[in-house]
Amino acid sequence: MDDLLYLTEADVRAALTGPGSGPELRARLRDAFAAFSDGRADVPARIAARAPGGFMAAMPGYLEGVGMVVKAVSVFPANHGTDVPSHQALVLVFDERGTPVAIMDGASVTAIRTAASAAVAADLLARPDSTVLAIIGGGVQGHSHLQAFADLRGWGDIRVASRNHAAAEALAARHPLATVASSFEAAVRGADVICLTTDADHSVIDPSWVAPGAHVGSVGNKAELHPGFTEGTVFVEWRGAATTPPPAGATELQGIALERVVELGEVLLGRHPGRTDASEVTVYKSTGHAIEDAAAARLVLDHARAGGTGTRLPR
Repeated sequence: MDDLLYLTEADVRAALTGPGSGPELRARLRDAFAAFSDGRADVPARIAARAPGGFMAAMPGYLEGVGMVVKAVSVFPANHGTDVPSHQALVLVFDERGTPVAIMDGASVTAIRTAASAAVAADLLARPDSTVLAIIGGGVQGHSHLQAFADLRGWGDIRVASRNHAAAEALAARHPLATVASSFEAAVRGADVICLTTDADHSVIDPSWVAPGAHVGSVGNKAELHPGFTEGTVFVEWRGAATTPPPAGATELQGIALERVVELGEVLLGRHPGRTDASEVTVYKSTGHAIEDAAAARLVLDHARAGGTGTRLPR
């Protein structure tokens, strides 16, 4: 068998954040979401083993034309503020014959594909004339969202806000149009696209702050989305976000009527219209999904093979 290709964080970031990579990654994700909703993928629910202080989740998936991936990701919140990351992961890629072909850093895959998937949702659901972007949260996902959304619309105003003002300032410094808002409410009022990227275990913005026609995306894995945002249609990566308990499903979607839960793939396949009018507030709730890991990991692998990067490990 061929050698196993090992790809570092630097290799992954070069493939997923280099020149022209944003549109390519979004295109791969769009294809993956459509394939999943069309039954051309198999992704069982995430499982987790718990340990004192954290857990390790396993996320396997098969995507037609890509192969199989499995991501092992550890989440230890107490690592915040230390020299050990709170999220650490590896992704293993198998070809369609079941042969392992690559292993790569998974934390960077997770950070980048999560924001890119949220950008796919916003591109599908936000008004085409959106010009004001608000990012709530100054952590890893705040930074990833700023990069993933930068070319999505012709932004005239980018507002960032965080419970940690220094983190908000650091995030705003990364884009010439970005400014630090005085509060979450100040960031959200009048915004066309709102990205919630916190680790909060309670709602962080009120629906009354959100203008008609706005798009709201939430990638926090606890409970950052106010219940008022789930009273209408909610767009998701997979319907299991509402039928499966955490850590696989979304805390905020437990018990929601399933007829109001729509997969992004259904919109891409033309089976649901997505936004229905200019005044609708569209809502996207992410749980993270192995279909995204598969699409992103395959792009990394293709980039590495084309450029001759990575380290070959003998079997």
